[in-house]
Amino acid sequence: MAVPGDPPDGTPDGIGGGDEEFRSDEYRSVVFDEDFVRAARLQEFSAQERMGEHARAVRSRSIWSGGGSSRPRTSTPGRGARQGMLLVLLIAVAFAAAVYMGLSNPTVPLSTSRTDPLSSTVVPLAPSTAVPGGRPVDLYAKSPAADYRVGAAGITLPAVRRTHHFTEGQVVTALSIAKDYLVQSSLDPDVLAGAATRPVRVLLDPDQLAQFDRSMTSPSGDGRHAATGWLVRFDPGTAAVADTRVRVSGTLAFDEVSADILEVFTDHTFVYAVRPATGSPAAAEGASLFTVRRELRLRFDREDLAARRAELVQAYVMAGPQDCSTDPAEGFRPVLAGAGPTTVGPAASDPYASGSPRRTAGLCGVLAPPTAAGTAPVSPAP
Repeated sequence: MAVPGDPPDGTPDGIGGGDEEFRSDEYRSVVFDEDFVRAARLQEFSAQERMGEHARAVRSRSIWSGGGSSRPRTSTPGRGARQGMLLVLLIAVAFAAAVYMGLSNPTVPLSTSRTDPLSSTVVPLAPSTAVPGGRPVDLYAKSPAADYRVGAAGITLPAVRRTHHFTEGQVVTALSIAKDYLVQSSLDPDVLAGAATRPVRVLLDPDQLAQFDRSMTSPSGDGRHAATGWLVRFDPGTAAVADTRVRVSGTLAFDEVSADILEVFTDHTFVYAVRPATGSPAAAEGASLFTVRRELRLRFDREDLAARRAELVQAYVMAGPQDCSTDPAEGFRPVLAGAGPTTVGPAASDPYASGSPRRTAGLCGVLAPPTAAGTAPVSPAP
């Protein structure tokens, strides 16, 4: 009679030693410990389970219920199930984090706005009377610029409020960039002398740099490439600034023109004391005043605000006293102290007057005689 552990057909011939010897010789390397049984992929049903209808002899065990290896294992029961649950939990947490980040930090769409080229008009204002001369301090005191502030202090920001699509901080940024542009392009001594352009260039949108560079190297009065449309500079062979304390007065305003575009409008009068380029800088006498009225329209998209740069899209400039026979596109050539009038006409343009000057299709105007109030009507002569 066979006993558990005997071979199915009994003990083979020639093999003695009984059951214990047989087990030690043939099955010594196989140990059916409890962990090995629990790790089996197939498990035999009990006798009672096999009595049911359509019952199978064995059941297939899931890999989640203790592992799929048929090798004896030393891990504790249920380890595979815990690992599986941990994996599912990690996937759920990662998915939830991705959804949360997507909702709390929406991707900012790239700006698709188009950068327009600068359109500029530069109108020289010819003197209608002899140009007075003297010391800069005395000339300022007798001019409408007597109460103007000095330098950047004359460029003040307006009251700020948020717009529909731009925050108050973004509006302040746009106004600050516009002020920086005015300071660098109208007050920097090297820019005024024609010795530098970089302080202005670094504030422009990259799409306008090619137009700016051409305006500096090959200026033209074609409405696109006048150097004096971008900045204020004097012809170094004609005049030089006699006093760095330039008098300034004007206003800034802003407006949201679309959901992605903010514009700033500037209207400022700059009054410079100039002297002959060949004269001595230490000379107290012989200076005269030169006035530049600049109206600029600067545009900002969200990329410009982030990079602190501007798009200068329009400039209207009146400057004098100048001779109308000269081209102011490359640099201003002031009519200096003691020179008589070069143009006469019934109408005069007053760069000191407030309000928007009437536009003219001509290339020259007449500079109104300076008055204490500076209220001469603005009506450029063709």
